[in-house]
Amino acid sequence: MEILFTVLVLLLAVAFSGVARKWLPFAVPLPLLQIALGAALAWPVLDLHVTFDPELFLLLFIPPLLFLDGARTPRREFVQNKRPILALALGLVFFTVAGVGYFVHWLIPAIPLPVAFALAAVLSPTDAVALGGIVGKGRIPDTLLQILEGEALMNDASGLVALKFAVVAAMTGTFSLLNASASFVLIALGGLACGALLGVAFAWGRNLLVSFSGDEPGPQVVLMLLLPFAAYLVAERLGVSGILSAVAAGMAVNASDLFKSTSLATRLQANSTWAMIEFVFNGLVFILLGLQLPHIIGSALVEAHHDSATAAWQLVGYVAAVMLALHVLRFVWVWALRYTARAAMRKQGMLHVKAGWRTLSLMTLGGVRGAVTLAGVLALPLTLPGGAPFPARDLVVFIAASIILLSLLLGAIGLPLLLRNIAPPTDTRHHREENRARSLIAHAAISALERERDALSVDMSEADAASITTLTAQLMEIYRRRVAVLETEAEQREHVVREERLMRNLRGVAMRAERDEAYRLHKADEINDEALAKLIREIDLAEAAFSERPRFDK
Repeated sequence: MEILFTVLVLLLAVAFSGVARKWLPFAVPLPLLQIALGAALAWPVLDLHVTFDPELFLLLFIPPLLFLDGARTPRREFVQNKRPILALALGLVFFTVAGVGYFVHWLIPAIPLPVAFALAAVLSPTDAVALGGIVGKGRIPDTLLQILEGEALMNDASGLVALKFAVVAAMTGTFSLLNASASFVLIALGGLACGALLGVAFAWGRNLLVSFSGDEPGPQVVLMLLLPFAAYLVAERLGVSGILSAVAAGMAVNASDLFKSTSLATRLQANSTWAMIEFVFNGLVFILLGLQLPHIIGSALVEAHHDSATAAWQLVGYVAAVMLALHVLRFVWVWALRYTARAAMRKQGMLHVKAGWRTLSLMTLGGVRGAVTLAGVLALPLTLPGGAPFPARDLVVFIAASIILLSLLLGAIGLPLLLRNIAPPTDTRHHREENRARSLIAHAAISALERERDALSVDMSEADAASITTLTAQLMEIYRRRVAVLETEAEQREHVVREERLMRNLRGVAMRAERDEAYRLHKADEINDEALAKLIREIDLAEAAFSERPRFDK
């Protein structure tokens, strides 16, 4: 009963966080608000306590979120940006592990070098979810956001693998760079291959299921929900990266065009289910962070204050120094990447390309830490093989937890300031491609309607042929209006845009009238609950389809 009560309270907190942000007089990033709610739930008055099991946390929350990110990752842009993504997800991780590891050991000699490397390893993964929650959609330039999201997808695995070898070195006192490098390549490639194979197998199995039992939405959605967990568990059982396996499974499902052959009902249910899981799981991740951080940080500061008056400030100084080292190393690495890219572009004749300081700063502050860092540091063993306590474990956990909170705060303050005067692009390559695709799609629909009209009119009577001609003309007019908006010059399409706006308003009035009349009939007992639900669903689907049409009057 206590577990059920805790789960219900956490879900209530997630729902409340989505509403509470609208009430605040100033903008607060949702992750920070959820962390604050988690901290409030951990306050002695409420005293909600959740035992944080790192392995369970990584299994329950991380695979579906990374699977979803992988499935949404634009394939073309990911391939185009593969060099900076891999340079950040692999090169920067090991640069951070080496640089921060040696710095921490020099700054705090009580932390052995392998343990310092372990701390640096858990601090290397970044959190794209937290980044998106801080800056919102459409604020960061597309290319930078794609690079940061791609880095966050890949560096979780590299950071946790580096942590694994650092812990082994701390436990055994031995370390082989050659063996570690070979093992890392095997673990990473094995995880990617495992996830890709499972994603392809799922697409094939789904088609087989449909051929035997029909296109029922429920079983397909449930199986898709199980796929990221299967990818993670199978990969971990094989000794390769479960995180990369979940990412690769999402990318494989995306590449297989699975949803192309599914029914409308399946697509609608899958999209709504994943949207709900994304909101709930993201919220739970940050609320659980908030539940843990006050105890970790507060206990360490109180204990240090009891030891001496300056010990607490010394801990704060350690956190600030490590945070500064992380940002300096990230800035240097990003600057080196930009400098190398600029040199290559100048060789190709582009002489005026510059590595802007604002871009460098955005990339630096965009590396916020989150849930994987906390899960990794709490997974550190409590004792060494001989039974002695793991060296400086409490101090390492305190530093990692503090840096999570500090990086979120710095990102919440610094990123909006850096983005303040950046206007969203109005005519980018992606917008041009999208508009061209809309035009071609409309032309294809017109051609298909013409062919179908001609085919149907062959064996029809004159009256029926006239009727089908009228109906197809009405449908084609919708597409011709869309083509006119997309293909004519701005001055010539003003009239069409006004008509489109008027049509949208009239359609909205009509749908509201449909819905009101359905509810009136139900209230008057002229239709039952089942009929009402069916009618409202039909109206809602029609309104959703209409509202998704592009707004050319923006």
